[in-house]
Amino acid sequence: MSEKPSASLKNYSREVLLAAVVIAAAFLIVRNLDVFKNILLVLLGFGAVVLIHEFGHFVVAKLCGIKVEAFSIFMPPILFGIKKADRGWQIRILPELFRKKAKEGESGVEGLFGFTFGKKILPGDTEYRIGLIPFGGFVKMLGQDDTGPAKASDDPRSFANKPAWARAAVFAAGVTFNAISAVIVYIIVFLVGINLIAPIVGGVLPGSAAESAGVRPGDEVIEVKGEDGRLDFSDVMMAGALSAKGEAIPLKVRHEDGTIEDVSLAAEQLPGEQFRVFGIERPSSLTIAKLFAADANRLLEITGLLPGDRIKAVAGVDVNNHWQLQEIVQQTFAPDIAVLAERPKPSGEAQWVETRLALSFASIVHPAGETEADLANICSIVPRLRITAVSDEPRSVKEWLLRLLAKVGFARPKAGEGAARLKPADIIVAVADVENPTYSELRQQTMAYEGKKLPITVQRSDPNGLQQRLTVPVVPRKESDSDRVIIGIAPPELDTEHPIVAKTIATERYPQPLAIPRGAAITAVDGVEVSSFYDIARQLRKNAGQRITIDWRLDEQTAGDIAVDVGGPAIGRGLAFGGQKGLVAVPVFFEQPVPFAELERLYKADGPIDAIRMGYKRTKTFIIQTYVTLHRLIGGLVSPKQLMGPVGILTFSYRIVAAQPLIYYAYFLGLISASIAVLNFLPLPPFDGGLTLLLLVEKIKGSALSVRTQEIIAYAGWGLVGALLLYVTFNDIVRSVFG
Repeated sequence: MSEKPSASLKNYSREVLLAAVVIAAAFLIVRNLDVFKNILLVLLGFGAVVLIHEFGHFVVAKLCGIKVEAFSIFMPPILFGIKKADRGWQIRILPELFRKKAKEGESGVEGLFGFTFGKKILPGDTEYRIGLIPFGGFVKMLGQDDTGPAKASDDPRSFANKPAWARAAVFAAGVTFNAISAVIVYIIVFLVGINLIAPIVGGVLPGSAAESAGVRPGDEVIEVKGEDGRLDFSDVMMAGALSAKGEAIPLKVRHEDGTIEDVSLAAEQLPGEQFRVFGIERPSSLTIAKLFAADANRLLEITGLLPGDRIKAVAGVDVNNHWQLQEIVQQTFAPDIAVLAERPKPSGEAQWVETRLALSFASIVHPAGETEADLANICSIVPRLRITAVSDEPRSVKEWLLRLLAKVGFARPKAGEGAARLKPADIIVAVADVENPTYSELRQQTMAYEGKKLPITVQRSDPNGLQQRLTVPVVPRKESDSDRVIIGIAPPELDTEHPIVAKTIATERYPQPLAIPRGAAITAVDGVEVSSFYDIARQLRKNAGQRITIDWRLDEQTAGDIAVDVGGPAIGRGLAFGGQKGLVAVPVFFEQPVPFAELERLYKADGPIDAIRMGYKRTKTFIIQTYVTLHRLIGGLVSPKQLMGPVGILTFSYRIVAAQPLIYYAYFLGLISASIAVLNFLPLPPFDGGLTLLLLVEKIKGSALSVRTQEIIAYAGWGLVGALLLYVTFNDIVRSVFG
């Protein structure tokens, strides 16, 4: 008697578990309906891309008379399956998780929740499935095996018994369907219309090919290599990325005054750039971009601005575009700058918002420069360095795991942990034996101490505001994707709050460095006491064209003064107005990056024929871009860290769906489909291209490779793909958790 309830409970334990899971899932869905909707759209979109690829294999296999045993969207275990059986339509629901014994005379196992309905019909070959794991999909053909050679079979419909051309056609069908689907997606996108980044020059990098050619912010690129019409900013970027090393690319630009000029630019590889670039930056608008709620709240707290705000004036000057804003910022040498913004209200009225944004001052004039000639300076005086950001990227798998556990609450950081690390706002006062180093000296010491402990002494404010000096040991290491040696900090900015001199250097205006010793504090300019480099710049501006005296003090016993001629361009002008020729050669930025929306333009086809032309061109661009990325990856010019795996793709897809109209997700899916067409045709098993290559070898050789050889090739390919998948997934998780 006592065994029956126990046996009954055991029999229904899986049903109880399934019911609990369903109830819990329903509760979470109801509580997070918007999140669930976005996740569902992401899965449906990505599933559609995979479905198209597998549908290509399926259709061509059927046309070639190959028996297809299963066609599945997503991966096993089976969530749902349907097939024509001799007793009617056979439905299987979670058959591998909830099994039941087949009745006498039945063939196959439908599963506990399976059933058959309808009248007797002719049985079919293919079961159509939906997998439980929402990634990928597959077509299972009789005799075909991705993990090894085709299986021998007496059935003439077996994949192994078909000629090489038929098997190659099946393999090529997937990538062909992906490419065709990308064209179709973009045809629809351009028929509807989509806003893309306009081919406007948002900024010009100092020392770049664009600057040398006289390209200016606000210029519009109207022709690239003789091609004009419906250009967007990606066309300009890709022209540089796809060019050969040293190749001059002809561009035609329209200046803001309406004049048109032909220029020739040779793209170059700059630090931090994934591809070779011309030095032309993306254009921004004056409107704050859309953000997630948490990011919007943080922006409001720090800057007083919100998404949707439009900047109308900076430093009391009206602005009509972003490059005008940048010009005014570059002319400002002060702790902060006044900003006036217009905030739209639901009523349609506008609210005026006044705020002040803190400014930051870069330590180098040219982003790619590391020499003394590239140092930012004020009348040849180089201020000390201040750390702005420290990399949060884990340096080992062990550290990653420990920090992940701490982040989710399973572990706590040890007392004092982080005290021996560099921190934002630290002022660098010594690197090894170099006191008050400049950026070029910091880079020299970093490279000299590669793989060894480098002592860095910093000045840090404690919670009470008291200054303390401490030495932090760091170990410089090479970046995995370049020969650059790094210590895990962003390029430091200038310490403009304290009038302490790191060094004086020779510039075009001052061939002889000013005779002020390293580490001295400037105390007065033209007899007026100063307490920061802002005060110094203000006094220099006041005395433009005059000969003045600068007083300095090194310690209680050592002090002095020096006469300086202040002349030429107005003081306070920054990088965009003379660079090293100016008295102040310092690039100026907002300390808290303001997320301005990109300057976009509507791209909409004039009709179906125009949409086909635009869709084909866009697909071709993305296919070529994917090939170039792979080529540069193999050549070591692109870091594998830049690659995005399934986790990254799904995360990025969710962000698009959550923050943008669906037309942008369709655009992204077109990109994914075009990329899959390239990746799946790589000449490496188990990709379709690798399997096609083996068929080509078979055709040339006159017979297939031995079973053992095919197995070795297949397992090696799967091992390589598996390792790469783990690597990119790890990087995706690190970016999601820590980035």
